[in-house]
Amino acid sequence: MPQFGVVSVEVDQNHVATVEVQTPPHNFFSLSMLGSLADAFEAVEADTDARCIVLGSQGKNFCAGAALDDKDPKLTSERVDADADGPPRHIYDEAVRLFAANTPVVAAVQGASVGGGLGLACMADFRVGGPGTRMTANFARLGFHQGFGLTVTLPAIVGQQHALDLLYTGKRIKGTEAAELGLLDRLADQDDDIRLVATEWATEIAGSAPLAVASIRETMRGHLPAAIRAATDREREEQDRLRNTADWKEGVAAMGQRRQPAFEGR
Repeated sequence: MPQFGVVSVEVDQNHVATVEVQTPPHNFFSLSMLGSLADAFEAVEADTDARCIVLGSQGKNFCAGAALDDKDPKLTSERVDADADGPPRHIYDEAVRLFAANTPVVAAVQGASVGGGLGLACMADFRVGGPGTRMTANFARLGFHQGFGLTVTLPAIVGQQHALDLLYTGKRIKGTEAAELGLLDRLADQDDDIRLVATEWATEIAGSAPLAVASIRETMRGHLPAAIRAATDREREEQDRLRNTADWKEGVAAMGQRRQPAFEGR
């Protein structure tokens, strides 16, 4: 398959498509990156030889969230190219496209999965990590509302109470704890084996009858695109509102300066 922007696709003899984000070391998400990823997913969807996707990324971290600028505290990932053809696009438009793909996805989550990067990992059917995997829904520590459909996916994966804990505190959890919560479905013994374990699992899924898997997945996950669209509409509205607060500016500044934020509730 061709390259899709910063995303590569390779389909092996076992009907497994490896879709890799190639913006190391941190693979910050952006409109263009997510658009490339959605294009790649749709191309895999059209390839009758591909039956399961391994979603991975190059470098140290799976996805360290959005790139933030403490001098201009905006989500840089939301900026839309003014010269782009067609109507303006938002990152959550691309998120809905990812959820709309019908091919099962196993995410290979190495290093950090932060904020929207956690949302990207939770888009997948399954997640594989290792001892060095770190996951956080750090939105509240930035004075912000969660996004990327985590409103829907996180409670479904870890349960309502654990989801509230992760969202309210913004705490970071390591691979072992993430596996105990169910946020990681399988834990590789070594970080270097994460992609291997994910590929082996995807190969097992691809060995099942593809029409049956597609039917089962539609029954179990077919509601997600509409649910994610509704959730991201709410998430985006609240993010736009909170981005105008002093707490948001303080959260971004504190993160850039590697200190504890001093929120004032305004």
